Amino acid sequence: MIIEFEEKLLDLIDARIDSASDDELFAGGYLRGHISLSAATCEEEGIGDLDELKLRIVQSLEGARSELTPADQQIVHDLWQELASQV
Repeated sequence: MIIEFEEKLLDLIDARIDSASDDELFAGGYLRGHISLSAATCEEEGIGDLDELKLRIVQSLEGARSELTPADQQIVHDLWQELASQV
């Protein structure tokens, strides 16, 4: 179930490429790494709960806040919220 959820999220990001702004392209690429890493960690630990995966993605993003400017943090946060609500 985790892998399917990850694939859906990544497919949604990919589907936006043609129409995305530069900011959205950046946020999508940035999110891909956090989504895939969180999914891989859940798989390794035998976790199949989607709520736990979502929590880990959010925690991963929070842990990396210092990598981004406040404006970029908001762009990434907004895209994450949009994607999470679509899946």
